[in-house]
Amino acid sequence: MQKLAEICIQRPVFAAMIILALVVVGADSYFKLGVDRFPSIDVPTIYIRTSLPGASPEEMEASVAQPIEEVVNRVEGIEQLRSVSRQGAAFIILTFDLNRDIDAAAQDVRDRVQSVLRELPPGTDPPTVNKSDSDSQPVMTISLSGNRSQRELAEIADKRVKVELERSAGVGEVFINGGPNRAINVWADADRLAAYRIPITQVQQALVRQNAELPGGNVDQGRRELTLRTMGRVMKPEDFSELVVSQINGAPIRVKDIGYVTDGTKEQRSLARLNGVPSVSLGIIRQSGSNTVAVIEEVKKKLDRLEQQLPADIHLEVIQDQSRYIYNALHEINVHLVLGSILACLVVLLFMRSWRSTVIAGVAIPTSVVATFGLMRALDFTLNSVTMLALVLMVGIVIDDAIVVLENIFRHREELDPDPVSAAVNGSNEVVFAVMAATLSLVCIFAPVAFISGIIGQFFRSFALVVTFGVLVSLFVSLTLTPMLCARYLKVEKQHGPIYRFFDRVFEGLDALYVHLLEAALTHRLWVLLATLAVVGSSAFFFANVGKAFAPEQDEGRFLVSLRTPLGSSIDYTDSKLKEVEAILDRHPEVRSEFALIGLGTAGQVNQGTVVVRMAPREERTVRQQDIIPLLRKEFAQIAGARVFAAPYPMVQGQRRSEERR
Repeated sequence: MQKLAEICIQRPVFAAMIILALVVVGADSYFKLGVDRFPSIDVPTIYIRTSLPGASPEEMEASVAQPIEEVVNRVEGIEQLRSVSRQGAAFIILTFDLNRDIDAAAQDVRDRVQSVLRELPPGTDPPTVNKSDSDSQPVMTISLSGNRSQRELAEIADKRVKVELERSAGVGEVFINGGPNRAINVWADADRLAAYRIPITQVQQALVRQNAELPGGNVDQGRRELTLRTMGRVMKPEDFSELVVSQINGAPIRVKDIGYVTDGTKEQRSLARLNGVPSVSLGIIRQSGSNTVAVIEEVKKKLDRLEQQLPADIHLEVIQDQSRYIYNALHEINVHLVLGSILACLVVLLFMRSWRSTVIAGVAIPTSVVATFGLMRALDFTLNSVTMLALVLMVGIVIDDAIVVLENIFRHREELDPDPVSAAVNGSNEVVFAVMAATLSLVCIFAPVAFISGIIGQFFRSFALVVTFGVLVSLFVSLTLTPMLCARYLKVEKQHGPIYRFFDRVFEGLDALYVHLLEAALTHRLWVLLATLAVVGSSAFFFANVGKAFAPEQDEGRFLVSLRTPLGSSIDYTDSKLKEVEAILDRHPEVRSEFALIGLGTAGQVNQGTVVVRMAPREERTVRQQDIIPLLRKEFAQIAGARVFAAPYPMVQGQRRSEERR
């Protein structure tokens, strides 16, 4: 390392090109980095969902859940396996060891599930296997509302809005919630079926058999070959009435003879409202690795065009938008990053009292920060709150090495050797091991954080690696670029102005004060030792009593209200309780909008509801989010026949299960 500094002093172009290469790679990587709120986290959990319409919870457990549990229990690395069986649906939740590759585990589970399909009861839907993935969370939620039926809203959302949004760059999936699915319903009269002696299963089989298109083979015509297919698909709802169910004495019995057909929807198991108006929601999921902010901006452009194309009574409104919180968080961090860099340089200017020294030392800050972007790109990190926090922390660290080298070279120039080159060589050689020791001690502090296991380890891995790499770059800069710049551009003035002499007297006074305090400490060593032990001992008390949380609670201006009615409650009953929740929210002027949902939880249970509440901007209200949530909990406790709970929006969301999609 001592030789490296000497080489760079003698070959300044070589030193400049090395640092410039790091800066160019980092600058190019910066424009390719994704932007997100938090790092991507893989939770080692896999969900299996299957359904059997009409089956009781006991039947689901015995006939569906247990056979699946028996085969997946042999998958390697399972720490916990549990199942939940409900009316017509079963869920198996597998939690794996943190060291298990979750993608490989998911494939093993799928293979095991495939082997048990034949043992499941007839009519069971094929099980779906999904891994918990933070990237599968919707980055944006849009409400489509209007004074129309939910079926019409769902049709518009599915046929027009969804198609356009899926074409946006970076959008991986668009799913719809709250809209009923269209269905052709055949209503059979039980008395007529009994009179004709036709079982209902025969009606079902006739509908399936006569509403199908099948390949008809090929026909050769000399040089040509024609492909035949049967045109058996019913194209109009009224044509279902003409399908033949059976024949009695040669006379056909049609669907219209035993009942009637309606063009309707499936049984309503979910609903959505925006401020009391019927609506459906569209969730936008970005492609893995894409820029969250860029995806949301592209979707917003599509929404502006769609607003002009849709009917006048149809409104599109953004309910949840992660880019807003990303912008706010990154803007604050960027401000602190710039201010921290400026203040660090001002401190150097204050003590060195030379603008040349300030520039030479300050070069280490942008060089180390920009070079770190190259590592972030190589390791597929994103610009998020954690990595930006690491960059802010680096500002106060990366300049330290350059200051030590610069100050020692300055001392050599001022007191020992006026020759710039020899002073730079000797001054840097004297402190090279001290600088390396200081830097490597920081590496030993931050690098092990990258090896912490669990969710916390995944969360802070990028933080640890970014700080570690930035500190190592600062060491490299202080031993290459800093000595070279000192040898060529550092000047030591013999004559100083009044400002310099004023600060010189101030520092002499501080030096005298420090000497006085040091003498007092050495004179009263026992008291100093006791005070130190008291401070260290009190730390244990304060640590035990201080509040602890995964992340500090923030006023984001949004929160969730969860509602649950007794098991077996109808959707109408749950809706009546949800309206009581909305009425309470309407009494608070701080609430800007309410997006109410029913049946979008696990298995689409109609006894569960959620309200996404948005508050007015912070500058337009006096009540904080942290204050209104406890107040609402007390008011919700007065609602009889339901459990209602208000909570902040989760910062890091878990799995968005497949049953919430359509």
